[in-house]
Amino acid sequence: METKKTNREVLVKGLKIMGISLGAMFLGPLLIYIAFINQEKPLYIPILIVAIIVCGLAIYLAFKGLNTILDSMFKK
Repeated sequence: METKKTNREVLVKGLKIMGISLGAMFLGPLLIYIAFINQEKPLYIPILIVAIIVCGLAIYLAFKGLNTILDSMFKK
């Protein structure tokens, strides 16, 4: 009987996605903070929109990375 092994290429891909997600998790709230500090500036709305998109991207990438890591361990 054959034992299941972790697919290392898929695992590395999942870890890279999680690393990008971690960066976005710090960048999104930082941009929101910068936007709210400078509410009287003309770039307030564009920076806030970009910050919200980055926060959404961080959540998406976290789920995708976790799913990829689990696929490397449990799929054939």
